[in-house]
Amino acid sequence: MLRFVRNVLRLMQLAYTLARHDALFPLETLRIAPGIVALARLVRRRGDTRRPGQRLAEAFTDMGPSFIKFGQALSTRADLLSEEVALDLGQLADHLAPFSGDAARRTIEQELGRPVGELFSSFDDIAIAAASIAQVHYAVTADGREVAVKVLRPGIEDAFARDLDLFYWLAELVERTQPRFRRLRPSASVRAFADVVRVEMDLRMEAAAAEELGANFAGDLGYRTPTVDWDRTARRVMTMERVRGIPIGDREKLLAAGHDLNAVLKKSAEAFFFQVFRDGFFHGDMHGGNAFVEESGCVVPVDFGIMGRVDADTRGYLAELLIAFLRRDYRTVAEVQFRAGYVSPDKSVEVFAQACRSIGEPIFGKPSSQISIARLLAQLLRVTEQFEMHAQPQLLLLQKTMLMAEGMGTKLNPGVNIWELARPLIEDWMRTHFGPRARLERTLGETVDAVRKLPRLVDTVEQIAERERRRAERELAMSLPEAAPGRWPRVDWVMLVAIAALAIAILAWLD
Repeated sequence: MLRFVRNVLRLMQLAYTLARHDALFPLETLRIAPGIVALARLVRRRGDTRRPGQRLAEAFTDMGPSFIKFGQALSTRADLLSEEVALDLGQLADHLAPFSGDAARRTIEQELGRPVGELFSSFDDIAIAAASIAQVHYAVTADGREVAVKVLRPGIEDAFARDLDLFYWLAELVERTQPRFRRLRPSASVRAFADVVRVEMDLRMEAAAAEELGANFAGDLGYRTPTVDWDRTARRVMTMERVRGIPIGDREKLLAAGHDLNAVLKKSAEAFFFQVFRDGFFHGDMHGGNAFVEESGCVVPVDFGIMGRVDADTRGYLAELLIAFLRRDYRTVAEVQFRAGYVSPDKSVEVFAQACRSIGEPIFGKPSSQISIARLLAQLLRVTEQFEMHAQPQLLLLQKTMLMAEGMGTKLNPGVNIWELARPLIEDWMRTHFGPRARLERTLGETVDAVRKLPRLVDTVEQIAERERRRAERELAMSLPEAAPGRWPRVDWVMLVAIAALAIAILAWLD
């Protein structure tokens, strides 16, 4: 009861803020608490000429850190909102007023157990960046290294916990009262959002993500990550090497410094491609301020709070989709998605292929510099309602990140498609992993794996046979207590063959 009252009061506050920005449409679309929404309409500010997504972004900013992060998460859900609203939310600035240097020092000393003066020979009390969850200060370590120190906002964990409870409550309300939205899995989406936020609020996890990404590019002279100072890193504090360079989104400064913009774009596109398809682990917040170009031309990403993972099967499906789309083979595009389980098997492959054609042809009919792979993926995800496809959270984050990468590329050089720059690499990777030789090698590998599993299958059949023999002995002993010892019925080989066939079927299904 207490949770209900608390969340209703919080919902009233939410509706009031949305109404002040004329942004009630999410609650109206979802038909959440129509009585509260009707009251909120009384204070609606009319005449605002901004787009709906811009008004919603401004409302989220007023609501505080949890809603800023939630708005950014919603920007990946073009299937839930319109594409225009999703794009506007993608521009939601994660900036808040900084908290005091004294508060940052207290957090550092509590987390690391030592005075700031012992940890750093100098510490800048003025934050160089302040976001919804944390802010960053420059410092110099006691041994003379320049570092950037990220510190969580005081009380941020409790604030997020309160708002997450509201998000879960609203998702449950939608699923219970609006069956048509269940396929969008609102509770699962909130759970995914909570997982992301939980990782972001443990800065040790962010430091680990930076190291993992860096390890994946070890030896690459064109792409690296900052070094983590683990001695000065804890749950609420993270210390990393200070990166000296020009923000990758600052075109004029890059040109003034003599950088080749196409070379920078090529490195970025190739690095992103490797992250997704080679490693299955990618930076999920690649805007122009989250990567720097060093004097050598090396690209150095920062801010590893939002990272995405794509498992091997999904990477394979994505590669097949991309190849089929590039060949305009829409039947294969459809079949890949049916095989992946993204589309219900009771739907028509032919009709779905037709829908894929309606997505691909307008895109591939444009000049190469105007082709957006991110928009292609977005349009593909938009057909979810018609074909009852389940939302794929990992693909939603990937699509958003690709859109950000394309936007950054367009800003640096409007006449160049970043995927075209990386095309030789992409084609070589595709041939290596999906050409005739690669398919033969996969088939041989699968055959070898099956042969290796045969001993386990034989062991399994023998174990089942032994259990059946013992069961038969027990049953016979109960029915014929006077039977001569050592004379037991022979095992039914028909039953054994059936058991073996069942075991083989189970093994094939598990593969």
